[in-house]
Amino acid sequence: MTRSWLPHSRRIPLWLKLAYTAFVCVFVPCYWQTYGPTNFLFLCDVALFIGLAAIWSESPLLASAPAVGILIPQLVWIADFTAELIGLRLTGLTGYMFKADIPLHTRALSLFHGWLPLLLLWMVWRLGYHRRAWMLWTAAAWVILTICYLCFPPPPPPPDAPHKPVNVNYVYGFSQQQPQTWVPQWLYFAAVLAGVPLVVVLPAHVVLKRLFPAPEVPAADPAPEVAAAEPCTGTESSAR
Repeated sequence: MTRSWLPHSRRIPLWLKLAYTAFVCVFVPCYWQTYGPTNFLFLCDVALFIGLAAIWSESPLLASAPAVGILIPQLVWIADFTAELIGLRLTGLTGYMFKADIPLHTRALSLFHGWLPLLLLWMVWRLGYHRRAWMLWTAAAWVILTICYLCFPPPPPPPDAPHKPVNVNYVYGFSQQQPQTWVPQWLYFAAVLAGVPLVVVLPAHVVLKRLFPAPEVPAADPAPEVAAAEPCTGTESSAR
């Protein structure tokens, strides 16, 4: 049986929808308690929430947008975390996963960075890859990054709140201890905005477009055939 023959309600099983929802219900209060609400503006967290909407609505666009947006960053996360596990150091972005002062259950929940891109890819395989997903994610990312740059503090975090999110989405550099000093900060932020579509999104878009077909457009139900009937003109006259 091909995918196109599957009923819409069977594309994503109910048990998976419930399991995903249960994870989010545990994830939100635990992260809120450890990091605070501003942490949810990290793009990986945004992808998790969009994925929740996608898994229930079975929307190809909502599944494709976070897939194209986090595929490359999460591959970097997986590689960095794997390196840390075996005692190597790549970027240091996953160093927080090994900090004993962060609750173990919170760090365990952070493992969603590893399985979420795989789940999103599976959803895209089931639903199809929406060709405009890269535009939706880029627009959403630009809005979120601008909010992070204008409204949230640069590093380092305050001493009395060492886990408070600063430098959200790395708009001030890749270090959580000090802002970058290579170029003027406005220029670095402009490079971040440009890098989202050029470095992160478009390469993933090219790959996903090649790997997965576009969403299937449901065929319209054929209109019922109506038998043509001659209008009633009264009694027929018989030939004489």
